[in-house]
Amino acid sequence: MKYLYTVSLLPLFIATQSLAGDISTMPTAAFADNQQLHKIASEISAIRIETDIKKLVGFGTRHTLSETESDTRGIGAARRWIKAEFDKISAECGGCLTVYYQSETISGEKRIPNPTEVVSVIAIQKGQTDPSRYVVMSGDIDSRVSDVMNFTADSPGANDNASGIAGTIEAARVLSKYKFNGSIIYAALSGEEQGLFGGKIMAKQAKKDGWRIKAVLNNDMIGNIQGVNGVINNTTARLFSEGTRPTETDKEAITRRFTGGEVDSPSRNLARYVDKIADQYIPNLDTMMIYRLDRFGRGGHHRPFNQVGFPAIRIMETNENYNRQHQDLRTENGVNYGDTIDGVNFDYAAKLTSLNAVSLASMAMAPTPPSNVKIEGAVKPDTTLSWTLASASENPQLAGYKIYWRFTDSSQWQFSRSVGKVSEFTLKNVVIDNYFFGVASVAIDGTESPVVFPGAAGSFGN
Repeated sequence: MKYLYTVSLLPLFIATQSLAGDISTMPTAAFADNQQLHKIASEISAIRIETDIKKLVGFGTRHTLSETESDTRGIGAARRWIKAEFDKISAECGGCLTVYYQSETISGEKRIPNPTEVVSVIAIQKGQTDPSRYVVMSGDIDSRVSDVMNFTADSPGANDNASGIAGTIEAARVLSKYKFNGSIIYAALSGEEQGLFGGKIMAKQAKKDGWRIKAVLNNDMIGNIQGVNGVINNTTARLFSEGTRPTETDKEAITRRFTGGEVDSPSRNLARYVDKIADQYIPNLDTMMIYRLDRFGRGGHHRPFNQVGFPAIRIMETNENYNRQHQDLRTENGVNYGDTIDGVNFDYAAKLTSLNAVSLASMAMAPTPPSNVKIEGAVKPDTTLSWTLASASENPQLAGYKIYWRFTDSSQWQFSRSVGKVSEFTLKNVVIDNYFFGVASVAIDGTESPVVFPGAAGSFGN
């Protein structure tokens, strides 16, 4: 988010005077500029995204219960084409992607009553030094019409969610040309409309395999600029993020009541990170951080990852057109219904894909987010933060750490101080009661991890 606000110079002068040494305190919290990230943003192609969306629409329907044997129609043909695209990308980068199907047979559910194999396509770009640390970009393969159980009718799903799948494939094309310290996963998830099953399967397997997932960017509808309310806008996007995590224990909830953290879950700080990326690297795009798991009373494929404790957010268009969502193809009273290709703005889809690609790259370049972040300072004039130093072998790019803080009614981090490669630092005469605090890891090239709020409420895990 871009803000205009006035900062009183007296508190800033006092704070600067009280922080000894040559490390500066800044009244803003901008990232160091990285030219490689600007280059990545510029390499995303609206033309390739358009081609991929048209290909996906061409399968007629991608309903989870639809045809799987045909080479031209149904979800089986769609997922085989997606895998072939990932395989092609991998071949062009010398086998840099591990591509595979991930599946589970689901039955006895309201929207999947009979045994059905729910199959997602996963592509992993392994990190060079910290391969077990992952950031994820996802989109949904499946589509639907008005009746969620109608798996035979044409269901183009151009925006919902061929746009998210095309963006994920395009991000893989661009990012596969680069090498990163951490790993990146490109996930084409299935079964979303029938109950978020692809995400549930992947999240469960990730927990079982001990994956250290630090971020999931779920892209669900990133191509529409004309809202059902008549608003046309291609310059904003929404970031949905949950507050307190569902895995919080009773003991952790009691601690949070006295120390804060309701608006500083890892998902919320992931959203703040993506918001700053948009401001710095994506021209003519302002993101709205929305303090809610998803749209009012609705859901998306980031939720299964939140449910097991992984930081995850939803990235999507600002103005939805409900005439183009979950609708039979028809015309009534002069209004066209259905999720067809003419409702997708490919330049806008490319802009949101660039936001994803740069966010993934920045996090994969940066050192792992700080772990075991703690804070103390009750009834004292100073605030002390501590954390565990990151593994040198996994994070050779680590230059040090940066402490962030903000007023408690501010949505974005306002102040920061680089403190070097230490595991503890005291902010002199900065009173703990008046701010929220966090710590980020910083690489030699200036790329940063998301900010980690102290305690269990803000932890990104180990």
